[in-house]
Amino acid sequence: MKARYVLISAGAILVLAGCNDKDKEKSAQAGEPEPVAVAEVVADSVVIHKKFPATLKASDVVDLMARVNGALVSQNFSAGDKVKKGQVLFTIEDARYRDAVVQAESQLETAKSTYAYASKNYAALEKALESDAVAQIQVLDAKSAMEQARASVANATAALQSARTTLGYCTVRAPFDGDMSVGEYSEGAYIAGEGAAQKLATIYDNSVLNAEFYIDDASYLRSFTNENGRSKINYDSVPMMFEEKLPHNYYGRLVYIAPDVDTSTGTLHVRAKVKNPYGELRDGMYTTISLPMKLDPNAILVKDASISTDQLGKFVYVVNDSNRVVYTPIKVGAMANDSMRVVTSGLNRGDRYVTRALLKVRPGMEIKPVLTE
Repeated sequence: MKARYVLISAGAILVLAGCNDKDKEKSAQAGEPEPVAVAEVVADSVVIHKKFPATLKASDVVDLMARVNGALVSQNFSAGDKVKKGQVLFTIEDARYRDAVVQAESQLETAKSTYAYASKNYAALEKALESDAVAQIQVLDAKSAMEQARASVANATAALQSARTTLGYCTVRAPFDGDMSVGEYSEGAYIAGEGAAQKLATIYDNSVLNAEFYIDDASYLRSFTNENGRSKINYDSVPMMFEEKLPHNYYGRLVYIAPDVDTSTGTLHVRAKVKNPYGELRDGMYTTISLPMKLDPNAILVKDASISTDQLGKFVYVVNDSNRVVYTPIKVGAMANDSMRVVTSGLNRGDRYVTRALLKVRPGMEIKPVLTE
């Protein structure tokens, strides 16, 4: 009897399990709405941006030139080094130019001695003239000799200064703190720089760079001539983006707008300065300027991740009053607040739209909306 009781109980369990499976199947067939995350379309005051391609230029770029003749004695840096203002970068043999300085110094001393003698002679003759011991013509000759000697001193002084300046060209120093390019010559190479200066290397000041870009005249009119909301636009912190995300964020300060429009392109030259404290930016890099254009006090915003794209363009899934999904084409504008997208047409404030599980929903499907922020 006991064994029969166990068999009956086991059979009952199987029957009950089969009933539960059928109940679940019936529940699934009943089509209870699936919970889906939705959000409400919001309207907010945002600054509308427009993107422009730009090129970074070092704030200072100088070609270091050789202006003397001689062999390159030393190059005191390696390509890519950061150097300090006044640091010696190149030395060129200077024996010839040192000799020229010594010669000019000697000529100056001779001129000074000649002037000293002529000056004393003139003074003596002028005194003698008072007692008629000499003729007037002798005094005039002495004065002329003194003036010529004075001129010779001035010429010799200028010649010495020129010789010293030329000697100084034999040592090339950094004009400012910067990054060095590859040297054009190897040590020992003969450089003929007197006739035409020869480029030795280039130094770049990358501590501050200029983002150079061009905007169309229509964008200029919308952004810089419309006073509506312009006071709330921050032109001192214009976002910059790069093809590869950098470890740090960069912002430019708008410093220049060209006074004229290039008639061949219909654009204006614009410049923004950007600081480079981490040394990540380089002259010639490409960037994208996100230029603030205008303030929209009632911009329609949705989460950018909720927007899908098909052959007809951009769309979102709107949830109507019957909690059914509606395919809704939209037109979009710029990004706002990092994750939101401006919608220029297709939606109204307060509309509900699907934010997640976009692949699970389809037009006409009834859902259970779960409102999220």
